[in-house]
Amino acid sequence: MLINSTPVQTRVAVVESGVLAEIYVERRSHKGLVGNIYLGRVMRVLPGMQAAFVDVGLERASFLHVSDLVTLDPEGVEVRGDETRDIRDIVCEGQSVVAQVVKDPLGSKGARVTTHLSVSSRYLVFMPHTRHVGISQRIEDEQERERLRMLVEQTAAELGASGGFIVRTAAEGVNAEGVAADMRFLVRLWASVRERIALASAPALVHEDLPLAMRTLRDLVRPGLEKIRIDSTENFEKLREFAREFVPEAADRLELYQGDRPIFDLYSVEDEIEKALGRRVQLKSGGYLIIDQTEAMTTIDVNTGAFVGNRNLEETIFKTNLEAATALARQLRVRNLGGIIIIDFIDMQDPEHRRQVLRNLERALERDPARATISTVSELGLVQMTRKRTRESLERTLCETCSTCQGRGTVKSAETVCYEIFREILREARSYENDTLLVLAAQSVVDRLLDEESGNVADLEEFTGKTIRFQVETMYTQEQYDVVLL
Repeated sequence: MLINSTPVQTRVAVVESGVLAEIYVERRSHKGLVGNIYLGRVMRVLPGMQAAFVDVGLERASFLHVSDLVTLDPEGVEVRGDETRDIRDIVCEGQSVVAQVVKDPLGSKGARVTTHLSVSSRYLVFMPHTRHVGISQRIEDEQERERLRMLVEQTAAELGASGGFIVRTAAEGVNAEGVAADMRFLVRLWASVRERIALASAPALVHEDLPLAMRTLRDLVRPGLEKIRIDSTENFEKLREFAREFVPEAADRLELYQGDRPIFDLYSVEDEIEKALGRRVQLKSGGYLIIDQTEAMTTIDVNTGAFVGNRNLEETIFKTNLEAATALARQLRVRNLGGIIIIDFIDMQDPEHRRQVLRNLERALERDPARATISTVSELGLVQMTRKRTRESLERTLCETCSTCQGRGTVKSAETVCYEIFREILREARSYENDTLLVLAAQSVVDRLLDEESGNVADLEEFTGKTIRFQVETMYTQEQYDVVLL
């Protein structure tokens, strides 16, 4: 794990087998909100959507669905009721609610919030309004699962901790002291959150999750992690203190990087980030992927490209798809693509080939910490899958909509703009009595008007009886132009 820290932003890269697997970016100007708890006020209740918009003090109102609303009994325990409840029976406009962010604002949408509150530590997640003990599905050994369940229940009884717990993957093999320390910390943390809620007035932030560097130590340190290298002396000391107290097994893996080259350059992370912002991903065989991210879904197209193979077409297609399955699984993690994902593998005739490609994709996704669900190949030969999305993708974090094409990804050709200018000249000529018209346009458009379209310009001057002049405006995009009366 590589941590690059500056006063304006923190970046964390997870490198597996010498290749970038995940990248996290948090900027001081807009930090991630997932895990934050707010005291909010209900602004609007929408019965048709069974949802409400809640003002928690962010730029856009947060979205709260009825399924994310908790009903408590007199003892403050969550009531598992009918999910077909009418939201108007639970909340009303102007009501204060304590809500936790589960999804950062994405695109034009506000944050998604829930009243199923929880606070996290290294080994446990504490849920104050339940009495349930759950075990991470990534812990597969049944004996270990049962040991942890009994350990948590026994420790909670000894400490008098009233609430539910989820045992995280990192707790596998942990002893009773580790569980007890985490549980005491979470109980104290929740008590302080309750005090802040009682004193706050909506909208207000009552609990903020840890900064990115500390979150990664808490959440991403796994047994296979070799080193954690940090390039900032100040943050190295802070992380070492945090690790000693909360993640002791990570303390001896921390290492201060003091080399001359930037740490991300040393491991080619900067190059990988640059590649991850492009549409095209080159495969070693000569094939390639085309990845397009839209508001509704992400599409991935697989192409053979320059790969011709050395046997037959079916074998070439099969090998390309196998390589593409591994490559696209890595791209999903690096780019942090979530939601609905449609993969268009090259058509395969052999059912066994289709099965092997799907199995290869499943294996490649096993190391992905985000939950993914894959369907079979559809009648159109497409693989549909979903990947849990809680934060913005790398592209949405680092990039903004193009001011020239407004996110379309294309601009009108110079030829199209020339013909628009001709139509505008005709409109101006019919409306005003003047002798000369001046066309202001981009260099590429003016070049075409004076070259390929020069004959059409001469005909237009003869038809309108007006002189047409051209002037290059360096600040204009290819689609911008003006026709001025002189």
